[in-house]
Amino acid sequence: MPLTHEEPQIHESAQGPRVTPAASRTAQTPRPVPGPRPAAVPRPGRPGPVRPAPPAQRVPQQATSGTPSVTPAAPAAPTAPSVSAAVPQIQLIPASAEGALDAAEEAVDLLLDTGRAPGDILVLTSGDPHPWAAHELSFGESAYWAQQDARDDVFYADAAHVQRATGRPVVVFAANGGTADAIAAALPVALTRAGALLVVCGDPERINSVLGAGV
Repeated sequence: MPLTHEEPQIHESAQGPRVTPAASRTAQTPRPVPGPRPAAVPRPGRPGPVRPAPPAQRVPQQATSGTPSVTPAAPAAPTAPSVSAAVPQIQLIPASAEGALDAAEEAVDLLLDTGRAPGDILVLTSGDPHPWAAHELSFGESAYWAQQDARDDVFYADAAHVQRATGRPVVVFAANGGTADAIAAALPVALTRAGALLVVCGDPERINSVLGAGV
């Protein structure tokens, strides 16, 4: 069934899997790598000089007070399901391959701004890796994957390694390149990694054909 377009918003519901399109976007020139964040304390046992600070990841713009919200808020939105919900919600943000990573970045920003903890979010890319992932991998795979296990920040990974990625409440999948077969193989696995919500940024026709056959 063809999708209808809606205003872009990221929210969760207790209903079964579905694909909800957001507003179409045109391809954007990839944004530059965010500025450096304060250098992290060197990991114990790492010889040599302190490594340079990686590209900054975003944090919520609004400080929380009292009991923090753990789900993206939207007007008249239903109560979000728990992370243990059997079937995550699926939302689609239409984007070209060139604009998919920018769309994923915007989705992450919105999730953080509306209460999601950074450690709740996993971002998968089907084409070129996110600049943060490329930077961290330059220091070795062991240190890179250790950050996934720490779960204290948004984690970015190549969809080719989705089998190694551990589940998080929210998974954002950027179809920013790669073959159709590779995307078709990675998307159903990405769905199993999402505890409550899978956000897919890519071509609607391709995404519907993959999820329709694989779910």
